[in-house]
Amino acid sequence: MLSALRVFHTNQVFVVSGHVQQRCVSTQTDGEARIVNILKEKFPSAASLKVVDISGGCGAMYEIHIESSEFKGKRTIQQHKLVNEALKEEIQGMHGLRIFTDVPKH
Repeated sequence: MLSALRVFHTNQVFVVSGHVQQRCVSTQTDGEARIVNILKEKFPSAASLKVVDISGGCGAMYEIHIESSEFKGKRTIQQHKLVNEALKEEIQGMHGLRIFTDVPKH
């Protein structure tokens, strides 16, 4: 018996307590757009950037994938700290944040 609400995210399809909710891939939430703009400004040489609201659209939790040459020579914790610093104000209103960073391979 499940007593907690479970949320799984796969390719813009959310499964919430057994009910499927699909979000149009071409639209961004306001929160996603705001975070993308901040990160583009902070990391102008980012080769790729993806921000997804994994809270079902309420803005409580985000997943960020960012690939930037600005991370070169830095440990993962240092890379994540740079992202956290860039989003300092936004993080105050979040319940969680998943960060995935990488350096471009080319």
